[in-house]
Amino acid sequence: MEPAIGIIGGSGLYELDGFEKTEERVIETPFGAPSDALVGGILGGRQIWFLPRHGRGHRLLPTEINHRANIWALRSLNVRWLICVTAVGSLKEEYKPRDVVLPDQYFDRTSRREHHTFFGDGIVGHVSFADPVSSGLRQILRAACEECLIPYHDGGTYVNMDGPAFSTRAESHANRQLGFDVIGMTNLPEAKLAREAEIALATLAMITDYDCWKVEEEPVTAGAVMGHLHANVSAAKRIISRAILKIPAEADWPEHRSLDGAIMTPRPLWPAAKIEALRPMLQRFL
Repeated sequence: MEPAIGIIGGSGLYELDGFEKTEERVIETPFGAPSDALVGGILGGRQIWFLPRHGRGHRLLPTEINHRANIWALRSLNVRWLICVTAVGSLKEEYKPRDVVLPDQYFDRTSRREHHTFFGDGIVGHVSFADPVSSGLRQILRAACEECLIPYHDGGTYVNMDGPAFSTRAESHANRQLGFDVIGMTNLPEAKLAREAEIALATLAMITDYDCWKVEEEPVTAGAVMGHLHANVSAAKRIISRAILKIPAEADWPEHRSLDGAIMTPRPLWPAAKIEALRPMLQRFL
């Protein structure tokens, strides 16, 4: 099976222009059901697997998304590069609604870390996460933004909150004082799990609002977010279509061997059931 490219679509992004759909796969995983069926097809001559993060029709809260099932399903289809499109609030004046941010760092303010790892139940793993985003894939997205003449910011810290309510003003001001750039509810677990699954990940963070710190602006509401989402979706489609043409065919980046030296439990002690549960990412060790 050739290495494939995955796309996790955010709010409003359910398809891509020029995408030649060939099949849908309903995949059951050891961690439960993914957000939706995965849609496979060809774009730019490459095998693509697309997954709507919140399900088609936006049916899942951020805390209801089964990130482990989503990433497991993608990896089982040999996805080795993953572009995540996600709506975020801006914590900086110069990061404006409808701009794109290409984060290179994350800060975890979630309370669900036990759901954000594949390890446990007899196999202990600690992946390196100092640089959580694939620099190679982020550079490709940056070049695509430039070609599309879409305003973007290269680098920045994405702070991940639980949600589903938006921030209080106190929280928003605290996040700004800590130097964070954008805030969202979904992308950090994807980055952690992709690293464990040896998938190179980068994110298109699409700004929809100023959170609620900017007092001269209306506080963020779902209705206000949706207005910017439609414009952001159009930009994301253009960027991804360009980026796919630049992704190499061979999966030989550092992220594709991120489990080297990461698994602490000696191979003879791995439980058979856990081996089967993690077979897509452990195959080369078996």
